[in-house]
Amino acid sequence: MMISRRNFVILGAGAMGLAACDAGLLGNGVGSNGSSTIDARVDATRDYLFSSYPGTQTIAQNAKGVLYIPLVTEVGVGFGGSFGRGALRINDVTVDYYSATSASFGLQIGAQQYAHAIFFMTDEALSNFRRSNGWVAGAGVEYATPQQGGNVGRDTTEIDPVTVFIFGQQGLIVGATIEGVKYSRIIP
Repeated sequence: MMISRRNFVILGAGAMGLAACDAGLLGNGVGSNGSSTIDARVDATRDYLFSSYPGTQTIAQNAKGVLYIPLVTEVGVGFGGSFGRGALRINDVTVDYYSATSASFGLQIGAQQYAHAIFFMTDEALSNFRRSNGWVAGAGVEYATPQQGGNVGRDTTEIDPVTVFIFGQQGLIVGATIEGVKYSRIIP
């Protein structure tokens, strides 16, 4: 597929806009308030998740750790990408901050935003995530949908070492998944 100059400019402008928005909101320097901003967003996301989908509270209580990504922005015009930042919490205490990034190519046009939480149900799953140099979500991840949010509970957590709950979708791209998303530890 040939990429026209116009599509290249649109994609570049979208990527720069996304980066500018993120950099402007969170900063990344000594004395910045990036970590407190992320923590405040994570608190709001967690509270929304638990109040909207009560079954997730039981999962979080049984999880060894939960990675909350409060806002992922995904844009695609032929080429696409997504970006978000969040925090890994163990016993509801932030232990690390992470970015979530992806790139894609194919028949796509539009933009969307969504939040997600990754529940690590075993010590091994959490350890593998924390030791990795950029963990990539893929096969072996169980997805829970908002439609089953009230019913998600013990049966989901006993089967799958990693469960992902995607919620709060808004935008013009249909469907959200974290397959192929790379999570990297950051210093906000």
